[in-house]
Amino acid sequence: MDPHSRHTNVDPVLAQAVQWLDEGRRVALATVTRTWGSAPRRAGSHMAIAANGEFSGSVSGGCIEGAVIQAALEVIESGTARTLEFGVTNEMAWEVGLACGGRVHLLVEPVAGE
Repeated sequence: MDPHSRHTNVDPVLAQAVQWLDEGRRVALATVTRTWGSAPRRAGSHMAIAANGEFSGSVSGGCIEGAVIQAALEVIESGTARTLEFGVTNEMAWEVGLACGGRVHLLVEPVAGE
């Protein structure tokens, strides 16, 4: 089923999450809640992550997606939401490409079907 056919007015990332849920997959949603400085995406940007690591959307244009996917897989397993923050004071942020003064705060939460 096309993820957009049933949910024509829904964001494509959320429609993909719904499709995965309809298929019986477990899903998490990562949402940018705040940014400071030179952040690649605005607050409200989001990505859906399935338990097999497949994802839709972006929270950083690629710089931190790998770390966010890993955290999302942990959230799916635990069922407990968590927050993440990446920035110049965070050593990982330098490695993943936020070294220009940007900081990103995210909420990663499990998504339940129905």
